[in-house]
This record gives sequence, structure tokens and C-alpha cells, in this order.
Amino acid sequence: MTITLEFLVASGVGWVTACGIYLMLRGRTFPVVLGLSLLGYAVNIFIFAMGRLWWNAPAVVGHERMADPLPQALVLTAIVIGFATTGFIIELALRSRHESGTDHVDGAQMDAEGRE
Repeated sequence: MTITLEFLVASGVGWVTACGIYLMLRGRTFPVVLGLSLLGYAVNIFIFAMGRLWWNAPAVVGHERMADPLPQALVLTAIVIGFATTGFIIELALRSRHESGTDHVDGAQMDAEGRE
């Protein structure tokens, strides 16, 4: 059995998505921010893979095998927007921590037995 590049990329996207969703379901704000970032990375890799996985193919028209430049441009734009969104989410998390006094997502501090 040979492992193909498509299988490796699909497995990588699946693992990064699963880790991002797991972190987003945590009760603290920092893991939620990390989970959102990981989910954004998984979407970027998925969009990039939609342009086909060519090995050493130029992104120039005129060759029989070429990489699609549209997904590359979309991913580049998504990286910039994701960076700005992550900065905004971090600022919201810091403001929430300042206002509520806790870093729990719902704002409730739990004791050792699980009660508020």
C-alpha cells in the first residue's frame, strides 16, 4: 500500500480540524482562540488543496500542467484576514477577562466540585 499525497493532505486537514474543534469546546478563552486559529489554518490548507496538488508545476499559463493561481490568491487573502481577526479576538478575550475577572468563556468561575 502506498500513501499518496492526497491522502496525507486530507489526513492532515482532518487532524487539524479535529484539534481545532476540540480546543474551541474548552471552557477558557485562550484554547478557544487557538482552536479558531487552527480551524482557520485547516480551511486555508483545504482551499489551497482545491487548486490541485501538482509537484513542481509552474503557475504560468501555457504549460500542460499548471497550478491554479486562484486558490493561492484566496489563501493569501485569508491569511491576512485571519491574522487581523485573531488579533481582534485576542483583544475581546482580554477585555472580557478585565470586565468579568475570569477567563472562562461563559464568565462563570467553577469551584473544585463543579459548582458556580
